[in-house]
Amino acid sequence: QVQLVESGGGLVQPGGSLRLSCTVSGFTMDYHAMGWFRQAPGKEREFVAAINWSGDNTAYADSVKGRFTISRDNAKNTVFLQMSNLKSEDTALYFCALDWNFRRTVASTTARMYEDWGQGTQVTVSS
Repeated sequence: QVQLVESGGGLVQPGGSLRLSCTVSGFTMDYHAMGWFRQAPGKEREFVAAINWSGDNTAYADSVKGRFTISRDNAKNTVFLQMSNLKSEDTALYFCALDWNFRRTVASTTARMYEDWGQGTQVTVSS
């Protein structure tokens, strides 16, 4: 059974940083793209960042470019999201997702391309 478990969320002041982790079990993510999405209360789930299977292609939402960095450690079966200069509008439940497509060279920004999802980790940016 494939499981994705996010961690690292919390309460942070505006301008602060957090590092989210997503560890995959029951599946080897080495050849698969991974993505991060978020959902704020009353809003639809939106794309945040994605990384292809080899790590040499990444994609970011315009709202987080220059502030967030996605990376992966295949040896740990884990994908990370480093978030810096956080803003109140970054407050949301953050989900990681796994793309089952084998060796997708361009990471997808579309939620429907991801087959497995974690339960999410809450990020709250507030003073």
